[in-house]
Order: sequence, then C-alpha cells, then structure tokens
Amino acid sequence: MKNEKNIAVVLLAAGGSSRMGKAKQLLPWRNTTLLGNAIQSAKQSKAKHLYVVLGAKATGIKDSHDDKAIHWVLNQDWKKGMGSSITSAIAHILKTSIAYDGILIMLCDQPLIDTVYLNELMDTFSETDKSIVATTYKHRKGVPAVFDKMYFLELKKLTEDFGAKDIILKNVEDMIALNPKGKEKDLDTMQEYNKLLNV
Repeated sequence: MKNEKNIAVVLLAAGGSSRMGKAKQLLPWRNTTLLGNAIQSAKQSKAKHLYVVLGAKATGIKDSHDDKAIHWVLNQDWKKGMGSSITSAIAHILKTSIAYDGILIMLCDQPLIDTVYLNELMDTFSETDKSIVATTYKHRKGVPAVFDKMYFLELKKLTEDFGAKDIILKNVEDMIALNPKGKEKDLDTMQEYNKLLNV
C-alpha cells in the first residue's frame, strides 16, 4: 500500500427528516442513535478528523452527541439540500490550516456502513491512482465516497439537492467504485427503519 493519506470524514446530518416524521438523527440504534452510530464508525476509522454537518434541530442534536473530538459545522441553508451541507463543510475545512489529501463524505442514515467499509474506501483511495472512490448502487455510484483535494473547490460550489453525484458522474474516468455488499441501505421512512432495526 502507498502511504496512508490524510483524510477527513464529513458526516452529513443536517436534513429535516420530512419523510420520517421525526429527527432521524436521534432515532435509537443499538446502544446509541443513528447519528451516534455513524459518529462511532467514523471515529474508529483511519480518518484524521471528523466534521459533522448539522442543520435542522441542530442545537438539540449537538447536545445529544457532544464530543470534543468532533468538529461541528452548522449549515444555515440546510433546507436547500445535501449539496448545501457539503458546501458548508468544505468552506469550513478550507478555512483551517490542515492540508487534507481528501475527504470521505458519508450519511447519518446508513447504519450498516461500518468502520471496516470506511477503511476500505480510504485504503483504496491511498492505493489507487484515481481521485474518487465511490460506492456502487444498483443504478448509480454515490456516497460514501472519498474525493481528492483537487475536487474541494468544485464541491464547495454545490448548491442544490444532488449532493456530490454530479461530480462523480462527470468524472467517471477518474473514479473507482466499491461494492458495499448490502451495507449501503439508507433509511428514509419509519417503515424502513423498523424493518432494518428488527433484522
């Protein structure tokens, strides 16, 4: 393996959970919450730092997961969607003095995404000549994904609710995708949550 690269995790947790009917970030999951589970997986990974982007119900969510190891980012424009959260995180990161080689973008509502898979993404990023390492879905490629620093400014310009998928689509020749083997399941409704919780 090449030298491990300096990678930060950006955990997106700013949404209003409109389809869920309640803040999905605070829904119980194992011995914590959906957000707490994602935080644990990220903190135990090879990532150097963790940035958690909050928006809707930010104060209550932060108070429930206060951790000095987390860099909290507030997205005032969270209603504009995932792209605005990525923009907020990148803007925050670019103001720091830390020179990251890349960032790994992940979501708080994919509870089966674990430390093992996050490390697999980062190890692949360190080994490959490609600048994007994404996750394979049935009909698309998406997050969790690692983006090289060369994409930071492009990520910072995202404004709509398409997240980073347009950047992945535009740069497929510079992308490698991993098979998450079922870990990619995301939870948008209480029915999906209860079904996965009882598996």
